[in-house]
Amino acid sequence: MPLHTLDATVANFGEVMEKFKSEAAENKTNLILFLADKDPSTCLSWCPDCVRAEPIIYKKLEASADDVALLRAYVGDRPTWRNPNHPWRIDSKFKLARVPTLIRWEDDAIKGRLEDHEAHLEHKIDDLLA
Repeated sequence: MPLHTLDATVANFGEVMEKFKSEAAENKTNLILFLADKDPSTCLSWCPDCVRAEPIIYKKLEASADDVALLRAYVGDRPTWRNPNHPWRIDSKFKLARVPTLIRWEDDAIKGRLEDHEAHLEHKIDDLLA
């Protein structure tokens, strides 16, 4: 089955999240992946944990037999993310502390999450998908 992806930034997250939620019932699994932005000069993420986790996460999701929707939410550049008042750090629903963070989204709520130190572990991703 295909992997459906949507991309969001801090600026357009509300609009993209509404679209994601409106399509959630069509998918077996709905995930949100919070990631660091890529440096425009190198096209690489400034976050080493994101660089390590992203290919593993995509490999696991693309291999899934189920319809999976993935909302990739980019937190911004390093100074933007380091701001203690970053919107997703202070958001009562997400309480984001680290990137990458992979969240399982069901019934308009967080049903599980993997943070930076575990987001690259295949068995943890499998558990989150199960």
